[in-house]
Amino acid sequence: MLNILLMIILIIILFIIFLLIIGIKISFEYTKKGSEIKGCLKILIFKKIKIYTRHFPSEDDDKEDDKDEEKKERDIKKLFNLAKPCFDDFKIYLKSVLNIIKVKEIRNHLIFGMSSYADTGKYIGIIWAILATVNPMHEKLKLSAEPSFEGSVIDGYGINEVEIYPLRLIVPTIRLILKKDVRIFIRGVLDER
Repeated sequence: MLNILLMIILIIILFIIFLLIIGIKISFEYTKKGSEIKGCLKILIFKKIKIYTRHFPSEDDDKEDDKDEEKKERDIKKLFNLAKPCFDDFKIYLKSVLNIIKVKEIRNHLIFGMSSYADTGKYIGIIWAILATVNPMHEKLKLSAEPSFEGSVIDGYGINEVEIYPLRLIVPTIRLILKKDVRIFIRGVLDER
């Protein structure tokens, strides 16, 4: 009896290791306008077998949104100031991740605006500079942004399809998280939620 149980556990562990080596295909499509997000997330193994699908918003999300309708304004300037020292670290991380991940298609568009026209122009310039650095990293990477001068806005849409090999992502992720500026940025993002 114990031998059978150990064999089952061993088979499960080998299957998980096999999945980590073979890879997982993730497909995510979304549209964000205001506080409304619509989209679909699919996770496939062996590039064809669906193991997880989630549509946004789901019926459960609608019930929770009705209860918690508090609008919390995010301080975008604070997040940009926290992210500035991390740009080089994120660039190095993105290069290593793009070498590990097989990108089928990443197409995203950001609509960005702030209450001040000058701040919108300043920060859209920073976003365009980042996109000009990131877009040439891969031929199937198409990221774009446009300014919106109609108040504070962060909207967008995108189609993303990648194959991830999770076992190879561990080392670059640990290197990124070990940087002090990145940890401060993560804490700042979590505090804004």
